Parts: sequence; C-alpha cells; structure tokens
Amino acid sequence: MHSIQVIAVASGKGGVGKTTVAVNLSFALAKCGRRVVLLDGDLGLANIDVLLGLAPTYTLADLMEGRCVLSDVLMRGPGGVRIVPAASGVENMVNLSSAQHTGLIQAFSDISDSLDVLVIDTATGLGKSMVSFARAAQDVLLVVCDDPASIADTYALIRLLNRDYGMSRFRILASMVHNLDDGRRLFGKLNNLADRFLDVSLHYAGAVPYDECVRKAGHKQRAVSEVFPNSKSACAFNVIAQKVDAWSLPSSPRGHIEFFIDKLVSNSKR
Repeated sequence: MHSIQVIAVASGKGGVGKTTVAVNLSFALAKCGRRVVLLDGDLGLANIDVLLGLAPTYTLADLMEGRCVLSDVLMRGPGGVRIVPAASGVENMVNLSSAQHTGLIQAFSDISDSLDVLVIDTATGLGKSMVSFARAAQDVLLVVCDDPASIADTYALIRLLNRDYGMSRFRILASMVHNLDDGRRLFGKLNNLADRFLDVSLHYAGAVPYDECVRKAGHKQRAVSEVFPNSKSACAFNVIAQKVDAWSLPSSPRGHIEFFIDKLVSNSKR
C-alpha cells in the first residue's frame, strides 16, 4: 500500500525557470529511487518534449479526443522519468472545461500501480488549467526569482488560490539565486508579504543557483542533472529532491477536486 505524491510546479511569471525545475526535480527524484511521471500541464504552450528533444507519437490532445489511452502517451525521459507530453498550439486544449480537466486528472488512476510521484509542470500565471492542477496536488511548489515582478505575481497567485479556492499551504523555491543566503532572503520577502495580508503558510523548499550549465544543457536538449551531474544546479536539485522525498503526505485529501488523489490511493491499496 502506498500513497502517490502529487506536486504542481507553478509560477506567477514566466522566465523564472519553472519548467527547468519540474524536469530536473523529476530527474533527481528518480535518482532517489522514486517512480516518477512528469506531466506537461501547460496545455497551450507545451514544451517539455522540445526541451528534452523528444518526438511524441501521441499527446494529451490525442488522449482527450479518445484516440489513445494514457499508457500510449507516456514517453521515457531522462533517468527513467516518464513524460506525458501536451500539445502545443492546439486551441481546444487551452479551453478545456472543468469536467474535462477533472477527467484528464482522473486518467492517472490507470497507472497508479506503477507511480510514486506525479510532477505537474503547470502553465504560468493564473489560468484555469493551472488552478485545476494546483487544486489536484497535495503540494504546490511555486518557483520565484529575486525580481519585483516575480515576487508580486507569485503573491497574486497565492492570494487567488487562497481567497477563491481555500488553499493555505504553499512551498517556495528560489530560482537563479547567487547563493543560498539570497534564496533565504527572497523567501523572507515573500513570507513577510504573505504574513501581513494573507492567512497562509509558506514553506521554504530550497534554492537553485544561477548556473550557465542550465543554458548549455538546454542547447543539448537534456536535463542539466543528466549532462552536468556535478554542476551547482544539479547538486541543488539533488538536495531539494531529498527534502521533497521527506515531505509528509496527508492521510486524506483536502477536498476540492482531490478525489483524484483519493482514487489513486484507493487504487494503490487494492
């Protein structure tokens, strides 16, 4: 019997390294011995397959149209991580109804027996798909960099999820920092802001330093942790993955549409 950990990786602003975090965190968790599936949840501008040089036969668009099942969509990625590619530029994927989002999320119960961690790379900003995936996750990992716009947009995202959907716990990852102290200071800025105006709990997940190896890995269409395993960023992802692996799982869903998780857990119990 095991519970499945569901992590939504999100950001209020583009360009902060959200997808890089999702890919490399997934890789690092797989190195910890976890069976990881990485879902490209940016349903309008999917790019994980491009980032990793993969050529999908099927995408989530095919799944939603009934042309295949989820196991057909799964692709083998770095380190044994299985990738679920979305379809970039497909208009009807951007405009999924709430029921369609729920159906997509429920499809993952089909592979629950071979899954320990589901990492969802959500769309940037406050869109409907990001909200659906965030509400389906046990943990929302918000990627933020030391930029006023990034901090403001992350705060706005937290406020929306708290005010409109009752979510109160968020994990914060500082991206592209100069050193670990800068990451702590960045978290402090956001935490002070949240403490003053919101009834939420923010938890520091760690920091990823600015590293030229990330750009070099991107040119190679590989995960930085795969091609530069001793780089500053790869070492940081390993540390963060160990923390994530130790996060406690709730004994029951929080509500919202987390019956998805409930279904995963009940399937794994059977």
